[in-house]
Amino acid sequence: MAAKPRRRSMNATRLIKLGLTLAVLATGAGQAHAHNPLCLCESSDGEEIRCKGGFSDGSGAPGVTIDVISYEEEILIPGKLGDDSSVSFQRPDQEFYILFDAGPGHVVEVDHTEIPVQ
Repeated sequence: MAAKPRRRSMNATRLIKLGLTLAVLATGAGQAHAHNPLCLCESSDGEEIRCKGGFSDGSGAPGVTIDVISYEEEILIPGKLGDDSSVSFQRPDQEFYILFDAGPGHVVEVDHTEIPVQ
């Protein structure tokens, strides 16, 4: 009589799948779906600033928090990106930076000195 092939237990199968998944992630292959936050700000007249936010995969960021903050950490202009993933505001009279905050690991700061006047 031929011996029956031994069947792996469900736990062993799960451990093998977990190991393979971890191996793929460790090689960087799992990063193919990662996306980085982007926030671009410009001023056409030196007075009004327009910022557009999104992600490196091309997706927009409507509803994401974008605040204008003084160097003393005071929120000067609280805001959220509109349906077109942009927001406009008047340039504050003091030094400031813009904080695009889409959650942990998805934060961008733009200093007022980095905003070009077109």
